Amino acid sequence: MTELLTDKDLTQGHVTVVDKPYGWTSSDVVRKMRYLLRSAGYRKIKVGHAGTLDPLATGVLIVCIGRATKQADALQAQEKEYVADIRLGATTPSFDLEHPVDATYPTDHITEEAVREALLSMTGEQEQVPPIFSAKQIAGKRAYEYAREGEQVEIKPAHITIFSVEPLKINLPDVSVRIVCSKGTYIRSFARDLGIALKSGGHLTALRRTRSGDHSIDEASTLEEIEAALRPSPSSSDQTTKKNIVPHQSHM
Repeated sequence: MTELLTDKDLTQGHVTVVDKPYGWTSSDVVRKMRYLLRSAGYRKIKVGHAGTLDPLATGVLIVCIGRATKQADALQAQEKEYVADIRLGATTPSFDLEHPVDATYPTDHITEEAVREALLSMTGEQEQVPPIFSAKQIAGKRAYEYAREGEQVEIKPAHITIFSVEPLKINLPDVSVRIVCSKGTYIRSFARDLGIALKSGGHLTALRRTRSGDHSIDEASTLEEIEAALRPSPSSSDQTTKKNIVPHQSHM
């Protein structure tokens, strides 16, 4: 691993999987990776990601390095897997914890069986309305820019596919699910729609991407591990070389 990271071959194209930390934007991760690579001697190297994760989400973020940035669109188009925690009975403007609760709804009528039936009904191809607090482009501006200005705009629904939904834990009003879906799916919108399906409200309380295409969380490295691998020290080299920090050679 040390040899791979110091032979100046990364410009030829590599894909690595980062475990994006909570609170970071995907662009933050790209900037950090670019800084680390340049500090390691890769002065003019391209770095990009293949599929945005919200700041409050964690997990798989595919980072393309060097010539592998040409693969970003193809990698982004692959299906995704998430583990999501949803709280029923309340909504927020952003459909997650970025904003405080703006409305509450009854949940006494909701049963575990009703949740399972609602989840089953939400699979398949569908038109999903993205959150207003999102990066969707509307007339040259991001949707969240309109939202922050208090301006009402119409967001067109996007065609997405929910391939499967597996309930992991139901402890009402909290529900934990595993979702496999297509590119462009907003799990925050899924949480909102689940609340509506149950004649209540719903918002996301936690989200972790566990897979993007063939790349899973099992092969992901933290930014700290990547930094240690790029700048190995006697105390860390034995551990970091065991991780596949930049394991995937691109085929151009």
